[in-house]
Amino acid sequence: GGVWLLSACAELCPPAPGSFMVRLAGAAGVKGNKGSYGFPGLKGQKGSKGDTCENGTKGDKGDRGDAGDPGVDGEQGDKGEKGDMGDKGYCGEPGGRGQKGERGEGGMKGEKGSKGEMGAEGIQGAEGKQGEKGEQGSKGDKGDLGPAGVTGPSGPKGVAGSKGGRGAPGRKGSRGAKGARGDAAKLLRSAFSAGLSKPFPPPNVPIRFDKILYNDQEDYNPSTGKFNCSVPGAYVFAYHLTVRGRPARVSLVARSRKVAKARETLYGQEIDQASFLTVLKLSAGDQVWLEVARDWNGVYVSAEDDSVFTGFLLYPDVLEILL
Repeated sequence: GGVWLLSACAELCPPAPGSFMVRLAGAAGVKGNKGSYGFPGLKGQKGSKGDTCENGTKGDKGDRGDAGDPGVDGEQGDKGEKGDMGDKGYCGEPGGRGQKGERGEGGMKGEKGSKGEMGAEGIQGAEGKQGEKGEQGSKGDKGDLGPAGVTGPSGPKGVAGSKGGRGAPGRKGSRGAKGARGDAAKLLRSAFSAGLSKPFPPPNVPIRFDKILYNDQEDYNPSTGKFNCSVPGAYVFAYHLTVRGRPARVSLVARSRKVAKARETLYGQEIDQASFLTVLKLSAGDQVWLEVARDWNGVYVSAEDDSVFTGFLLYPDVLEILL
């Protein structure tokens, strides 16, 4: 093997010009002897045939034959001695591999027994017919009504039940006929007028006009400064105020809401007048008053100058009064 490699190298890589190489032929390898054949395996015995009967018996499986012995591999030839470098040596032929022994034949499979025949299925009997429907019997005659029984005695009086809860209120009845005219029709009235007794009232609270000019129905309360509506309808409210020394911002309050606001500014004057009038629709229980804002509190009063708050009923709301 080494000689062949050197030879192959010499062919692939030739020597440079001017150099020389000595080629020696190596000894050829000895060819190995051929291996002997293995003995074939013995043939398996044939299985016995199953007996024939209604349900065929399966035959026994045949025994498997013994495997044959493997053949002996041939001996490898001795490696040749390495020759001196020179001429290209011839590659020795590799020793042949011994032949593989033949495998023994397998035993033959026993034959399968035949399947027995299936018995015939019995015949199903015929289904019986449904019987005919019987006739309906005739209706019997109605018997005569028997005489009425004697009335039994009255049972004892039961215990009174507990009082039920209060029922829902009934619907409102229709309006009655108009009554006859009275001797004198009642005239609905409501009016007041009051003046301020001290200047510069406290801000953001009802101004208390405590100097009463007219209040026959007493709907105005001078201690609180509020007018209380007792007759629903349309009302006229007005004020006439004296403003001095500083501007005034006045609000008319109805039902705790500022419904009208006015501002009086003094343009270089020491004293001036502010007036206002409006109409409001009120319901029974509504309250009306005047307020002055902080830093705009110039409402003034003196022996020669008045500040007055006035209100009166313009006409009543008849429908609200009747309902």
